Amino acid sequence: MIRKYYFINKFETKNIDRLDKETAVIYRNYNSKILDKVSILKLKKYCKKNKIKLYLSNNVKLAIQFDLDGAYIPSFNKCTRHLAFSFKKKFNIIGSAHNIKEIKIKEKQLVNKIFLSSIFKKNNNYLGINKFKLISNLTKKTIVALGGISKKNINKLRLLNSSEFAGISYFE
Repeated sequence: MIRKYYFINKFETKNIDRLDKETAVIYRNYNSKILDKVSILKLKKYCKKNKIKLYLSNNVKLAIQFDLDGAYIPSFNKCTRHLAFSFKKKFNIIGSAHNIKEIKIKEKQLVNKIFLSSIFKKNNNYLGINKFKLISNLTKKTIVALGGISKKNINKLRLLNSSEFAGISYFE
């Protein structure tokens, strides 16, 4: 079974209701400087009721405080302060990277999985399939494909030998 990660910016039940049990939600709201803690708690309750894992982006301390499933550390966050925190065994830290240098930073941050982007989306971080495979072989961490994955190109993920992917457009 393929494990999927869905990035959301706001809590809307209509999007979460369509998810299967193999899909985790990553809440990231970079539009607002202040995290809406009430929304996070509502989202947590809703995800727990529907047996969906919930990760909070860019705030490990709050994810631990709210007893979420884990935290997501974006590529621009190079901080290792979270290593001083204590958390439960089942708490996972995941993070994204775009190149070898960022992969090494994520390894120092002790993430469990690295989201490597961009595989299909042709932006500044575009890797493509071949470069994605080469870079992903340079770490022992689980690599999750990220960037431009849609229903049209989902079958191309078989070329990567990856059973996990993350995105937004695939789910909408």
